[in-house]
Amino acid sequence: MLQVASSAPEFTMQAVMPDGEFKEVKLSDYKGKWVVLFFYPLDFTFVCPTEITAFSKLYDQFKDLGAEVIGVSIDSVFSHDAWIKGSLGEIAYPLASDITKKVSDDYNVLLEDAGIALRGTFIIDPDGILQWQIVHSTGVGRSTEEVVRALKAIQTGDLCQADWSEGKDTLGKA
Repeated sequence: MLQVASSAPEFTMQAVMPDGEFKEVKLSDYKGKWVVLFFYPLDFTFVCPTEITAFSKLYDQFKDLGAEVIGVSIDSVFSHDAWIKGSLGEIAYPLASDITKKVSDDYNVLLEDAGIALRGTFIIDPDGILQWQIVHSTGVGRSTEEVVRALKAIQTGDLCQADWSEGKDTLGKA
């Protein structure tokens, strides 16, 4: 079972890259970098595009923190591509296809009966260790600002109290 402080499961998926090309992405390709991996249920839905564009708007902040963002759903790269070229518009990071549902299952976000993923967000450190995860139902979008805040807090290496934000004192070393 996936657990914080354990190795994040390796993955290999086809993705639509920001330049529109299709490319294989693997967790091992990101060794030495922070990874923000997020799962969403489906392309062409109501809540999902709000999250995808919100991550894209904050992409420069993630990059400044040494992190790469990867979005994942069970849709094909062809569906991702059509959505990007249609109503979604350009995004700053890869959208990966978990069409086999293996990665969703490995990260414990797969709703088997529905055949889709829950909304799951995972922060993986440069050594491939899972440092943070939040998984919740499909009906409520996540806060991308909270993901940035959590990444910054984790990167301090300190104990960070509730509602800690950059610039505030921490509680000291963990």
